[in-house]
Amino acid sequence: MTRTGSTGQVVRVARAERGALLVLPEHDLEAVARRAVLDRDGLVADADGDRLVPTVGDLLLVEEDADATADPASASSGTLRVRELLPRRSALVRDSAGSTSAVQVLAANIDVVLVVEHLDPEPALGRVERLLTLAWRSGALPVVVLTKADLVPDPAGMAADVAGSAPGVDVHTVSATDGTGLDGVRALLEPGRTFVVVGPSGAGKSTLVNALAGREVMGTGERRADGRGRHTTTHRELVPLQGGALLIDTPGVRGVGLVADPDALDEAFADVADLARGCRFADCRHAGEPGCAVAEAVESGELSARRLESWHRLAREAAHQARRADARLAAQDRAAVRSRTRGFHRDFRDAGRNRP
Repeated sequence: MTRTGSTGQVVRVARAERGALLVLPEHDLEAVARRAVLDRDGLVADADGDRLVPTVGDLLLVEEDADATADPASASSGTLRVRELLPRRSALVRDSAGSTSAVQVLAANIDVVLVVEHLDPEPALGRVERLLTLAWRSGALPVVVLTKADLVPDPAGMAADVAGSAPGVDVHTVSATDGTGLDGVRALLEPGRTFVVVGPSGAGKSTLVNALAGREVMGTGERRADGRGRHTTTHRELVPLQGGALLIDTPGVRGVGLVADPDALDEAFADVADLARGCRFADCRHAGEPGCAVAEAVESGELSARRLESWHRLAREAAHQARRADARLAAQDRAAVRSRTRGFHRDFRDAGRNRP
């Protein structure tokens, strides 16, 4: 049954492209998708009145478009008008490109983030750590999937190296070509769960999605001369799977701006956070302070210097993004004050003109 509001129904965004949305009924994701129309600015208000960019996985309150209903030719296309963005229970976000402090929501209302990394070429541990930090920040459960296991001689050993940079996270080694390891990932696909797949171009995300779906739902590309895969996915799309789970594939990430908080960093770097509890100073930055338990762990070999440097880099990025966000919010507050002040003066002048 589709949940309905007083004058509308709830749908889920299955695909978001510039200027258009394809939506499905909240509880009938096998139905034929319908087109939903946004305001000219491409934004939709939430319950607090904030105007946001809708994304794949969002729940929206919609109603039949009055213009389409009045025009038989338009009505046949089943166009809907978006009225409200419902609250997101989780969201995978990244820092947007450019100098603004805005963030981009990649997927909403997700349960599991599949961080996909290739074993051939050799996995980039720093990228895995970055994506796991974003995954922890989303409020969903992170899981690492290492693809192309059939192309390397020691996939288990490589997976162990990656697991050392992913404390508390399940790591699956798979080959979509021969089916190795896929059963472990399929076991996660419980009915009603929504998964988002993230990773670099060429990691085999679309091939993995097709293997899990049991059918061709995403295009795949040829391998380049250097062994890397070609970028194929150009949009994000909600894909219903047999059994009731849902998958969202995403375009390959090249440079991912970090949007994180201290809790997300502590989850992604749980080994560093555990060691930090033994530092002499509670506000130790692990940058040469006396009595630093983290530095001592690096010296003894318990913690790799690469791992600590990665923590420093992501902590700096997260702090920088937080400062930019604070500056943006402060600017919005100043603009709101100016707007209210102008309105007050305008009302005062109008009252003076109307005074007898």
